[in-house]
This record gives sequence, structure tokens and C-alpha cells, in this order.
Amino acid sequence: MDPIKVKLDDCTGCTICVKSCPYTSITMKNHKAVIDLNTCVLCGVCVDACPFDAITIQRTRFKGQDISLFSGISLFAENHDSKLEPVVLEIIGAARELNKDLNTTISAVLIGNGVEHLAEELISYGVDEVWMVDSPEIGDFEEDVEAKLVEDIILKKKPEIFLGGGTIIGRSLLPRVAANLLTGLTADCTELHVVTGEDGTKLLSQTRPAFGGNIMATIMCDKHRPQMATVRHKVMEEAEKVGKNHKGRVVKFDNLFIPKSKLKILDFIKGEGKHVNLQDADIIVSGGRGIQDPKNFALIEELAEAVGGALGASRAAVDAGWIDYPHQVGQTGKTVNPVVYIACGISGAIQHLAGMKSSDVIIAINNDINAPIFDVAHYGIVGDLFEVIPEIIKQLTGNPVKLNLKESEVKNI
Repeated sequence: MDPIKVKLDDCTGCTICVKSCPYTSITMKNHKAVIDLNTCVLCGVCVDACPFDAITIQRTRFKGQDISLFSGISLFAENHDSKLEPVVLEIIGAARELNKDLNTTISAVLIGNGVEHLAEELISYGVDEVWMVDSPEIGDFEEDVEAKLVEDIILKKKPEIFLGGGTIIGRSLLPRVAANLLTGLTADCTELHVVTGEDGTKLLSQTRPAFGGNIMATIMCDKHRPQMATVRHKVMEEAEKVGKNHKGRVVKFDNLFIPKSKLKILDFIKGEGKHVNLQDADIIVSGGRGIQDPKNFALIEELAEAVGGALGASRAAVDAGWIDYPHQVGQTGKTVNPVVYIACGISGAIQHLAGMKSSDVIIAINNDINAPIFDVAHYGIVGDLFEVIPEIIKQLTGNPVKLNLKESEVKNI
């Protein structure tokens, strides 16, 4: 049965549906509406627009689960090269904060080849149980295999909350799991809280930026379990190690069937040049469209080296091909939270601000005093970056030269 259909007897050929369709999927044939199922996304706009109720969508609706069967907080312990991803400690920290209201157990799903030593590390940070599959049959980056194993473990253990990192793998793996478990998923959360529903049920309040950071959307999943969310890196406090009195246990799922991956890793090529992990950097110096030419990134890199920081960039600079994507900061790049963020020639588009505005100290250098970057900056210099940056470098490297700036050109915000 087609998911959307036109009741020909009720269709009058008024063409209102044709005009309303945002995907131009509806045409008229013999004065009747015809829907192209190859381009239709089942958005339902035509259904609402039709004044004669001539268009219907067949939707599958799932009943709410018996949520009383679910309990506990669990997380995906992403790992590569026998090391936990840094975001895992942040997720554990978030889980421990949530547990102050839930008073339940915290577990971690640990999957990979040769990962047994990581179980004790997870326990040392406050995890009560580690649900582990350690097998040579699991290859690195085989997210389809890991997703199936995570799904099987969740079905057996039934955690009430399941969290993952907003990493490349996390953003791909967790949606697979959520879709197969018929539950919801909120991506890139910046806040997680426990709230009490009208019926007394404790729910996970999941907050994330929406519409380019213009609003903060809070989402809850009240009828399905587990409540799933991915967490942005560098927005939650890392968990600290607990005392030696904390005892956890490892539960091995050796009997789970491990499917053969449909993915084939042909090669893993590390990016050329100096690629510092932006999300772990305490100081970041970023360049934007204002540097005017890709060769001028050498100046930005020189400043980064002078302050012992990492090299970042705006999307405009990356899209222009001036620098590689791993350096991109912003909504479609890396979300960072350094101690100091220095923005050079970056106007401050909403998408860029969404990725760095939580930095402890923001310093902006821009020749446009009305640039939006100054609205979030703690300190700003209005001036030509090709004059300002070399002078700063000279002062930092032991060759001080007084900056020739008028008082009105330095903004202490």
C-alpha cells in the first residue's frame, strides 16, 4: 500500500495541493492530483492544505512501552586505538549528576577488540557496571556491528537512559540504535536534567541549540525507552575519579552473535600538516574570511604557536579551501570550550558562535567595530589584523613593540 494516496472521487482538481507542496511532488493529470512517490517526503503539507480531504497518509504509530520495565543510566563508551574517547568522561560526569536525582545504577556499554583493560578505567570514574563485548571479530570503525551489539545489550538490560557522545561515530551509531528500538534521540545536547512529569514519572529533560543557536529546544521522551541523547564534546564537566571504596563489576556478553560488517575500511589516512585536537586545546587561535588569502593562515598559525595554542578556522575559510575541515569551529564543525579563544578576522556568524561562545575568555580582532563577534567577546581590538597580530607576536616572543592603537579602538567588554 502506498504511504500517501489521492482519493480520486474526492479530488476536484483545484490545484491547491500543487501550490502547497514544498517539494514540487504533485502534478495534475486529467484534472486529478498525482503524487510522485520518488520525491515525496510525506511532510503532510498537502493533507492539511486540501479543503476536500482528498489526500491521506498512512502512518505507522507505535504504542508506548511499559516504561516500568526500564531502570538505570547507561552510556556508550566509545573507544579507538585501545583508548576511551575524551567525551566519555564528560558523559560519565553528566550521568553522575543525573544520578543525584535518580539514585540508580550507572552502566557503560564497552565494545571492541582488546578493550577489557578499559573496563577498570570506567569503573574508576564511578561506573557501577560495564557491559562488555571484547572480540577480535569487531574491527575499528565498524559502527554497524557495534550498533547491533548495543541494541542487543539494551534489549537485555533495559536502561531507562542511554547517552553517547556527539562525535562522528556517536552521531551515526546512536540514531541506528534509536531507530531499531523505536525510541527517540536528541542530538548534540548541551544540558541534561531530570524533571518530574505530571504523573510523577521522572523524565530526562534534553536541551540543545536549534535554528543556528537562536533558540534552545528542550525535548522529552515520555512514552518510549530508553531516553536517548548525544552530548556535545566540551560542554559537560569531566568526571573525576572516585575513591578506592567504589566497587564495580564487569558483565561479559560473550554469547552475543557478532554479525559481519557491511562496511569495509580501505585505508585510514591521517591528515597532513599539524592537526591539533581542537576540542582538547586550552587556547585556540582561529582565522576567518578577514585574512583574505590562504597564505595568510601562516600568520594565524604563527600567533597560535606564540601562545601555545591550536589553529582553528571559520566555515567561510574552510569552504573557500584555505584550510582543512578538521580546523573548523562552529555548528557544522567542532564545538570547543577553551580557556582562551582568539578570533582573527571572523565576523561572528551565529553558526560560528554556536561552536565557541562558551569559551572562558574570547578575544576578537576585527576591523569592523559592528562585527557580531564583539557582542560575545570579553576583549576586542578594532584594527587591521595584519598590523595588530605581528605586533602581538613580537611582544609575546620577547621583542615588544607598543601597539599604535587609539583608545577607542580597544574594546574591553
